[in-house]
Amino acid sequence: MAALRTLGPRAAAALDEELMSTGAFSIDQLMELAGLSVAQAMYALSPPQKSPAILVACGPGNNGGDGLVAARHLHHFGYKPTMYFPKQTKNELYGRLVKQLQQLKVPFTDDFVGAAKGSDWIIDAIFGFSFSGEVREPFPGVIKALAESKIPVLAVDAPSSWNIDSGPPQDGPGQHYIPAALISLTAPKPLVKWFGGRHFVGGRFVSQEMADKYEFDVPPYKGSEQIVEVGSHGEKL
Repeated sequence: MAALRTLGPRAAAALDEELMSTGAFSIDQLMELAGLSVAQAMYALSPPQKSPAILVACGPGNNGGDGLVAARHLHHFGYKPTMYFPKQTKNELYGRLVKQLQQLKVPFTDDFVGAAKGSDWIIDAIFGFSFSGEVREPFPGVIKALAESKIPVLAVDAPSSWNIDSGPPQDGPGQHYIPAALISLTAPKPLVKWFGGRHFVGGRFVSQEMADKYEFDVPPYKGSEQIVEVGSHGEKL
């Protein structure tokens, strides 16, 4: 089967900008839809009866915001999420997302390695399609732990530290990091060429007209589902 067309970093950034201008979406809406897709992918991989303990690692940008939203939905789905969010910002949106989790008594931890030992799955919401450059503290140790962990990982949009166009880094903590699963938001990114696990696409809100403009494919969502499982490299199943 033919693979879904990928969406490069420049096109993904331009698409986000257009969604929030002529598309009339707010950043809150986009983050809510992305986070719901992540939570649904986690449920498809392993329901809470099988794997209740989920460690959600969040970075300081929009990918981390998606993780915060996903954790709220996971709580309501019946999971017991724990948050690792070491680079909290003063951004009002993120403050509200954190407060929502605190009101649900979702715990936050500063000890990623310790929390990982008691987890059934880890969600990697550290870096997304806009990541470039050097991985800065405290994340090198976290990504090294993800690479070495026997606990399965669901990566959000990109395995953290991977280059969106060229895949895993040639050296550094993410060199051997291959998560068990990936959820591509809106469309797969070119890095899926190097991915080999279970792969979902989420983001059921883009018009066909906009997909045609940015040259990517809207997958065949079914019923009320916000995700579609595809092949590792984006092949239609």
